[in-house]
Amino acid sequence: MSHPEDTIDNGFWQRLDLLLARLRVHRQPLSLLVDAAVIALCWNVTYLFRLGFERWISARPGYDGWVLAGVVAAYLVVLVLLRVPQSLWRFSGFGEVKRLTLACLLAGTLAAGVVAALGLSKVPRAVLALHPFVSLMGLCIVRIVYRMLYEHMRSRVAGGAGEVRRALVMGAGAAARLLLASIRAQGWVVLGLLDDDPAKQQARIGGVPVLGPLDAVTEQARHGVATHIVVALPGATAAQRRRALQLASGTGLPVLTVPSVDELRTGRSRVERLRDIEPEDLLGREPVQLDEACLRQTLAGRTVLITGAGGSIGSELARQLALQQPARLVLLEQSEFNLYTIEQELGQDFPALPLVRLLGDVKDLAQMRQVFQQWRPQVVFHAAAYKHVPLMEDHNAAAALRNNTLGTYHAALAAAEAGAERFVLISTDKAVNPTNVMGATKRAAERVVSSLAVTYPGTRFMAVRFGNVLGSSGSVIPKFKDQIARGGPVTVTHPDIIRYFMTIPEAARLVLQAGAVGESGQVLVLDMGEPVRIVDLARSLIRLAGHTPDEIEIRFVGLRPGEKLFEELLAHDDNTQPTSTPRLLVALLGDEAEPVAPLLALAASTAVLDDAAVRLALQRVVPEYVSLATEGAGPAR
Repeated sequence: MSHPEDTIDNGFWQRLDLLLARLRVHRQPLSLLVDAAVIALCWNVTYLFRLGFERWISARPGYDGWVLAGVVAAYLVVLVLLRVPQSLWRFSGFGEVKRLTLACLLAGTLAAGVVAALGLSKVPRAVLALHPFVSLMGLCIVRIVYRMLYEHMRSRVAGGAGEVRRALVMGAGAAARLLLASIRAQGWVVLGLLDDDPAKQQARIGGVPVLGPLDAVTEQARHGVATHIVVALPGATAAQRRRALQLASGTGLPVLTVPSVDELRTGRSRVERLRDIEPEDLLGREPVQLDEACLRQTLAGRTVLITGAGGSIGSELARQLALQQPARLVLLEQSEFNLYTIEQELGQDFPALPLVRLLGDVKDLAQMRQVFQQWRPQVVFHAAAYKHVPLMEDHNAAAALRNNTLGTYHAALAAAEAGAERFVLISTDKAVNPTNVMGATKRAAERVVSSLAVTYPGTRFMAVRFGNVLGSSGSVIPKFKDQIARGGPVTVTHPDIIRYFMTIPEAARLVLQAGAVGESGQVLVLDMGEPVRIVDLARSLIRLAGHTPDEIEIRFVGLRPGEKLFEELLAHDDNTQPTSTPRLLVALLGDEAEPVAPLLALAASTAVLDDAAVRLALQRVVPEYVSLATEGAGPAR
């Protein structure tokens, strides 16, 4: 239980902390001013030591004041030349003592030499000799006392040895009220709130003043007191959150946020828990909303199987499917670690959900048939794929063909033979006018499910295309965050490269909705709005981490093998028609080319396939595929 005197005491230390923080922007001139006062005081202390109390004033020459002014000036010049005022007193250590020692010796020698050269013999030689050492002790004591005071103040304000954190909070609603109590208990000092609601201006919420609208954040941060900006707008639209983040990034301070409405609704987080900026915060588009009734009708009480269940998309599919209360969720994954990870998470969050955990490889047709016959899934989401464009482009074309195209055929065929009602292939925008092996193998996989839709009319086969997924393994956001944490540089392939982006939860929603409303043989796409420049994403993340472009370099490294400047969701001769879900469209594909059977036979052969043979085979089945590896890295289409 806290006592009133403790509260008063803590209030004093908080006010002192704020005062020192405001003075910190004037650190260098204040440091010189304090050092000048210490040097002058030490000059008098040296006289006192040399002449005693009776004579330390009366025995001085009449020009001693001018000598003192010259000595102080000499010390300050040397301190500036040695960059002493730029040091932070709260971190003073042995290195600072060494610089002060050098400065005092140089300045003392210079002052004594000038006094001797001018013939000012009435200044005692002992004073000139001792003053540098007394000044050194005085300068060190001042810094030691400041550091002790700062450490004590920090422990009282922050409740421990951690750095004091002072926040400006953007938002003054219910989320901010809950946040205040939580982060204060964690040692944060909340300087003020910002909100666009005119009714809240000049009010106090939880004892914290509302300082102005959101766009005042830059002005408030200029006072030099805040160490962080916290965006507490969980109920805002994506566009409103993005505006707030843009305003916050202009302050040059690290930016944190509270969870979004989706995270709160699904129970993945609590409003008072701060987190770093995540990919979905930067998207700036309202995410796809599910038709819950349609989904529940399609998925509730059914056995659902996910291939690639431990990957970025597969694991998010599993989380969202678990909310739809299927009778059983079958997780098929090649990676033991990935399977273990998602199984542990689902087991904790959905203990009543029956889980089947299977290690398997979609390239093994016999195993696929055995799995599907044993568990008889009614709905199948096929997320297993190799997706990294440069990796598949370089000596891995055969592996991409076998996993992405042949693996799709095996999973789809086994699903149809087991009587599955729906089979949803997760495709990519790189399947449109592909310039790389990964995109061509995924387009061929779309052809596979289209052909099976004719052969097995009892199963609905469909494919879903979407753009780059923010935050997935190997995507730019985790890579950029890691590079920023290491101090840069942040590597971008090209200054003009653009991509369509969506978040992992949004991609999973699209897949679920497509599986519920899609008809057999269809390819569904998302109206993803405007594409985003990759370099703009990099700059946003740098600013939101509290850095400037001068501190973290952006380096352009050139397009990678098979990479285009921009991606497309539809080929030029494709058209679309709307579905019952807003912004979810059906692609009406152009005429098909050669049958896929020869390509599947090639992929299934035990022969060693070289990249050139795979590319030629893909070009026969996917005539729009133009390999940059064989044509040279020309301009992207």
